[in-house]
Amino acid sequence: MTDPDQTLTPAAPDYRRATFLTSAAKFSQCPPDEGWEVAFAGRSNAGKSSAINSLTNNKKLAKTSKTPGRTQLLNFFELSPSQRLVDLPGYGFAKVPVSVKKEWTRQLENYLAKRQSLRGMILLMDVRHPMQPFDEQMLNWAMAAHMPVHILLTKADKLKKGPANNSLLAVRKAMKPHQELVSVQLFSALKHSGHEQLIEVLDGWLTDASVYEDEEIEEV
Repeated sequence: MTDPDQTLTPAAPDYRRATFLTSAAKFSQCPPDEGWEVAFAGRSNAGKSSAINSLTNNKKLAKTSKTPGRTQLLNFFELSPSQRLVDLPGYGFAKVPVSVKKEWTRQLENYLAKRQSLRGMILLMDVRHPMQPFDEQMLNWAMAAHMPVHILLTKADKLKKGPANNSLLAVRKAMKPHQELVSVQLFSALKHSGHEQLIEVLDGWLTDASVYEDEEIEEV
């Protein structure tokens, strides 16, 4: 990943103006690798599409499905000509052949390792079941690429405040060795809570060309 020209750094986007750009089944089908981009990743039932729809205040932007694992494409949403959000394929519960899952894995790894415009990854985990094997795999890929990660512990409305905070603290403790790159928060798409902290992170990644060197991630 290379830093874009700082003279071209755009203003913070209005997430409510997000529009669908394109879908890609393979890394080679992604749109031009320029500008700033943030990827949303997570298990098939982690609520990625719901989080994107909540963030953008558009229930129809990212397609949601009652069948986990149905989304098998990289879906790109444009915020401005140089800023994008990307909904990566979910993983974990899809009833597809092992060969297909291996191909998804290969495409995801290619994207995370080779996409030059990728500024960071939002990794979504169900607050009730965080740090599953796939979550750890995604974190390992991100750490290998020295890419910042912001963990959203989704469906926080499913737990009372005490248990939700306990889960938050446990994940922060697990991420302590990677505190320079990883931050964690609670999030609820249903209650539309956690937007302010998420937007602060996204704005930093999508506007600050020196984010990797200069940004201090709060309290992991």
